[in-house]
Amino acid sequence: MSVHGEHEALEDEIAELEKRLQDAKSRLNKQEPATAPASIPDNAALHALLLLADSALPLGSFAFSSGLESYLAHHKPCPPSASQLPTFHIFLRLSLATLAGTALPYVLAAYRKPEDIETLDNDFDASTPCTVARRASIAQGRALLTVWDRSFKTQYADRSEQNGPRARDNKHAIEALATFSASLKASSLINAHLAPLWGLITRVLEVPLHEAAYLFIFSHARTIMSAAVRASVMGPYQAQAVLASEDLQSRIRGLVKEGWNTQVEDAGQSVPVMDLWIARHEKLYSRIFNS
Repeated sequence: MSVHGEHEALEDEIAELEKRLQDAKSRLNKQEPATAPASIPDNAALHALLLLADSALPLGSFAFSSGLESYLAHHKPCPPSASQLPTFHIFLRLSLATLAGTALPYVLAAYRKPEDIETLDNDFDASTPCTVARRASIAQGRALLTVWDRSFKTQYADRSEQNGPRARDNKHAIEALATFSASLKASSLINAHLAPLWGLITRVLEVPLHEAAYLFIFSHARTIMSAAVRASVMGPYQAQAVLASEDLQSRIRGLVKEGWNTQVEDAGQSVPVMDLWIARHEKLYSRIFNS
């Protein structure tokens, strides 16, 4: 047999073997019953994270600019027709640094020690000298507590009745939240600030701490972006581009890492002039935001 004929014979043999292999696999698949995967990943934390990340969450953050409106009013472009976009990016960087320095430690502390929620709330109130910022924090914190009572409580409270260390830990956090909610209704001395409540409620929803901290800062950035769009600083596509940028992602990751081990006793305003910009908001001749 020639070399060419031998090559063709080998190809025919390979083709026949491949056909037999496919037939055998087909018969095997018909014999095996359809079964579910051995383990289905638990996406409960991801589901809760998506709920909190929803911009439609009724916290009222759309009514606040976090000082952006006042900042822009006090930093008029020259000439007047110039873009305010460079000024906005400066404000965004300073505002995120302020949030990480003043509020993030309380988020982390409330997540780690749910039983200290009332003390943390009082300490946060005492460490917030700006009346406008304090009022905005309380408004959004109480809105978050209302979301828990009316929307999440029924779905997540039943999990605490299950067995296991995770369920017992969740029950401990839910009991702390219930006690705080009852104290808020019974006393006018309780404030319900957003930062400590965010930490406690994300603990109850079993969102991992790192993701809870990241989302807390990201939500603040998104609120500022929304305010910038309504203030005609940028368009919606520009705002989404900034939110999607690697620069913002790395900045948020850096702030979370920097504040990870910061105690509430060390929390403080890293940009003191920010309190002035926020406080001056009520002095504006006209305004479209509450703060």
